[in-house]
Amino acid sequence: MQIYEELQARGLIAQVTDEPQIRELINHGGAKFYIGFDPTADSLHVGHFMALCLMKRLQMAGNKPVVLVGGGTGYIGDPSGRTDLRSMMTPETIQHNCDCFKKQMERFIDFGEGKAIMVNNADWLLDLKYIELLRDVGACFSVNTMLRAECYKQRMERGLSFLEFNYMIMQAYDFLHLHNNYGCNMQFGGDDQWSNMLAGTELIRKKTGKDAFAMTITLLLNSEGKKMGKTASGAVWLDPNKTSPFEFYQYWRNVDDADVMKCLRMLTFLPIEELDEMEKWDDSRINEKKEILAYDLTKLVHGEEEAKKAKEVSHALFSGVGDDSNMPTTRLSLQDVPAGGMNIVDLLVTCGLAKSKGDARRLIQQGGITVNDNKVETIDLVLDPDTLSAGVKIRKGKKVFHRAVIE
Repeated sequence: MQIYEELQARGLIAQVTDEPQIRELINHGGAKFYIGFDPTADSLHVGHFMALCLMKRLQMAGNKPVVLVGGGTGYIGDPSGRTDLRSMMTPETIQHNCDCFKKQMERFIDFGEGKAIMVNNADWLLDLKYIELLRDVGACFSVNTMLRAECYKQRMERGLSFLEFNYMIMQAYDFLHLHNNYGCNMQFGGDDQWSNMLAGTELIRKKTGKDAFAMTITLLLNSEGKKMGKTASGAVWLDPNKTSPFEFYQYWRNVDDADVMKCLRMLTFLPIEELDEMEKWDDSRINEKKEILAYDLTKLVHGEEEAKKAKEVSHALFSGVGDDSNMPTTRLSLQDVPAGGMNIVDLLVTCGLAKSKGDARRLIQQGGITVNDNKVETIDLVLDPDTLSAGVKIRKGKKVFHRAVIE
């Protein structure tokens, strides 16, 4: 099975511009393709993980990736999939986020000689002169066509700023620049980027007379049609300091039964034949599938050692035996704890298990918090310093485990 057929079998391909040409290019290692990553935070998250996995698969098949970090487009912010304006970031924040992205991407992509390159669109976008840009590419864009694009439709009711309206032009200009200067012949991205990507292929055709191609990958949605990769406390990050390896493991260990095989196909590198066999497994083996999913993805993102630790902690916590020393832990100092002890509401917020005191109170009142396996019945519970010095195990719902300890 060649790479294009494998992507189809994994359910990864959503839309393509010219299927026969794209199939031929990537099956024979002829694609020099790019995927863009805007530095909206100081870590990549599960949404980026899909794109990184695709990039890795294509590189393994002999194609050459160009990783584009959006140090320039980050000044504007992509309106795709948004109902509100993105927060404006300072140049220093944008640069810091770009640097963080690069470190994380090196775990997935081989940037060795002749393998892959990383570029930052700040290097050309920030030097553009407005009038020159308008004369150069402005006539290539139809406002009527742009306003029909899906990436803008969601914003029209609340108001689409002129700043965001320029995003499609900037992304299309990126493709043109990469085509002219790096030989990029293809762009890949999430399915919500389709309109922006078509604008790039059209701009290249109008300016150079040459063909360029685009392919979108299926968005990672759960069985209810909602984007995966988010928890009650926020995004699932690839940075271990923002989402610990154990929390990352637990996210995948606890996905809905209906989503397990889809995640195994789309995200893991297990052979298709092996996945086809797993599809036939009896329903009684669903937890085995989930453990395979969680272990493989944690190993890919955080390494084999962290994956083993996460698996061991998970078994220890749910079975009540074994080593749980690698459980996510909040380490308190004596200065953090009042002399009379720490209220459970404050502790939940401090540990990041609740976003606010109001959220913490609701969790307790709904019976969703246990401390050392005892359900918390009142928001007035106070844990004294001696108890916290010994360490307490907190469970939120059935799935989230945490330890708090004075050190």
